[in-house]
Amino acid sequence: WQIMINGESFKPIVAEAARKSADKIYNRIMVTHLLMDESKENRVGGAVGFNCRTGAYHVFRAKAVIVAAGGASHIFKPRSVGEGMGRTWYAPWSSGSAYALPIAVGAKMTQMENRIVLTRFK
Repeated sequence: WQIMINGESFKPIVAEAARKSADKIYNRIMVTHLLMDESKENRVGGAVGFNCRTGAYHVFRAKAVIVAAGGASHIFKPRSVGEGMGRTWYAPWSSGSAYALPIAVGAKMTQMENRIVLTRFK
């Protein structure tokens, strides 16, 4: 038995809501650094990044910034052996940028030991 996670049905719903609420949507932007707000101490005021396809450089100013990048995967050696060695439930492209971006601007990282536990049983 396996519990199915139908995430593909949520993506069009969320994308449609984002399209209706935003003035402009930027796709395929790799954010490399957060920018600190000069008027308020310990506050992020924007981000910089580049387009992964065209290489265009973007600077974003914001009233609020949410880092919703992925955690890190494939850091530790998996416990599985044999055929399952190296397989993971975590996305292999999650490079830990959700940790690296805030740390680079001096954020105090707390409660980082959250792990996803996907229920599978037979």
